Amino acid sequence: MLSLFRLVIVGIVVGAGAYIYMRQAQSASAGNDNPAETVDLVGVRHDLMAIVRGERVHNALHNTYGSIDELRASGDLSMERNSRGPYNYSVEINGLEFRVIATYVGPPAGVPKIISVDQAMHFSQQ
Repeated sequence: MLSLFRLVIVGIVVGAGAYIYMRQAQSASAGNDNPAETVDLVGVRHDLMAIVRGERVHNALHNTYGSIDELRASGDLSMERNSRGPYNYSVEINGLEFRVIATYVGPPAGVPKIISVDQAMHFSQQ
C-alpha cells in the first residue's frame, strides 16, 4: 500500500512538472510558431538585460549613463554588436533615467515591433 501511495505521489509531481514546463514553453514562444523567431526574442531580451547591467556599472563608475558605444568604449559592455537578427538596439537617456530599446526592422511578422526595458528592469513590448 505504501509503494502504491509513493507511485501516485511521483505521478502527481511529474504531471505538475510537465504542466509547468509546457506553460513556460508556451509563454517563451510569445505566440510564434517559428522557432527561429522565438530564439531571436529570447536573445534580444538577454541582450537588453546585458545593456542595462552595463548602464548600471557605467553609472556607478562615471556617475552618468551612456550610449551603447560609450559603454563598449569604457569596457562596461562586452557585447560586440548593436543588433540581433532583425532587431536593432538603442538607448534613450533622460537625466537620471534610461530605456534600452530593441526595434524590429525585418519583414512583417507576428513579433513585437519594439521591446524595451528601463533602469528598473521593467520590460514592455509593442
